[in-house]
Order: sequence, then structure tokens, then C-alpha cells
Amino acid sequence: MSRTVLIIEDDARIANWVEVYFERAGFAAEIAQDGESGLALARDRAPDLVTLDLALPRLDGVELCRILRRESDVPIIMLTAREAQADRIIGLDSGADDYVVKPFDPDELIARAEAVLRRVKGKIQQVLTAGGITLNETTGVVTVNAEPAPLSQAQIALLSTFMRHLNRLLTRDQLISLAFNDEFDGFDRAIDSQIARLRKQINRDGRQPIRTVYGAGYRFVVEDE
Repeated sequence: MSRTVLIIEDDARIANWVEVYFERAGFAAEIAQDGESGLALARDRAPDLVTLDLALPRLDGVELCRILRRESDVPIIMLTAREAQADRIIGLDSGADDYVVKPFDPDELIARAEAVLRRVKGKIQQVLTAGGITLNETTGVVTVNAEPAPLSQAQIALLSTFMRHLNRLLTRDQLISLAFNDEFDGFDRAIDSQIARLRKQINRDGRQPIRTVYGAGYRFVVEDE
């Protein structure tokens, strides 16, 4: 069965160009040219992957990304002409799993897509539990004190890494290597942004297991009950 990609892009030329390359790579592709129709298609078709322009009519890409992330864990790659570091952080913080700046090499885009999908499908079937948090690595379902916590694939990868290395100091480079197999094309602030969003999602009753070790990295601390 073909994997499906939903391309949400208001520039028809770019959308068709991206569609061609995904279809050559064996994907079935659909296109939406504004945020509202993209959201409707995502809800109706449940694609395996979404590529999303940041600047969209009717519903902008950042808000659309946030809605999609609240509703599902579908992998999202942002495609945008905005190169500023702040815009990249906003994109990742809204729940995107990766961020590609236009103009881009289509082969790189396909490679990024395959990397994101490998992280989704290559997980060992296992349920991790620590400090009231439960993570099913197969389904991607996360609960905190039995309440659902919707996370992006990148944040699930980070949480899994933390939960497999309880109470251990992890540098940013170690997190990139362990969580993303060195396939994360980011920088310190991007990892910090993902961790900040992860913290918000797993915080309950003021209890926060992810601790910052200033100048060194992060530690996932599970205190005695």
C-alpha cells in the first residue's frame, strides 16, 4: 500500500513540483492550496506525512500545524521561504518534525521525509513508564497521570530517549544522536525549543521531570514516589 503525503502549499508551481518528486519516490500525493482545505483533507484522508508551507491563505501554517499536532501525531515537515532562525524555531515549536527552507533540493526533501517516517515506523514495540508518564513507542500514545499528551514525532523521540536514560545527564549532541540518529538538521536553540514544548505537554501539578543542567544539557529526573 502506498504511503500518502499531503502537500499544503499555495504556490501551484512548487506544489506540483513537490508532488512529482514524492510520486517518483513511491508516494501517493494530494495537494491543498490553503490552510482550511489542508486541514479538511488532513482530517479526511489521514495522510502518512504532511508538508506544510508557513505562509498560507485562510489559515496560516503555524496555526494549522498546532491544530494538526493537537489532533494527531502525523509527521509534519515545514517548507518555507523564511530563513530567519526565529522563524525556524517558531515552526518547530508549533509541532513540526522538520523544517526545510526554499529553495531546496528535492532529493534532500525526500531524504528528510524518509528519515521522519523511519523514526515513526522503526520503533521497537515497547511501553515505557516513569514518573506517571507512559509512552507506547509503537502507537506514539503518551499519557501523563492517565491523561493524553499529544506530542510531535520529534518530541516523542526525545521523550523516549529521556525515559531510556533516567537520571542521566544528556548533552544536546547526545540527544540529537540518540533521538534522531544524527538526522536532525538543527541547532542548539531548535533542540531547546522542542524540549520546552515537550516540558509543557508533560507538566502536571507543577511536577517537571526534565531538568536543565546549565552549561551541560538536560536530565530526566524521576523522584521517589
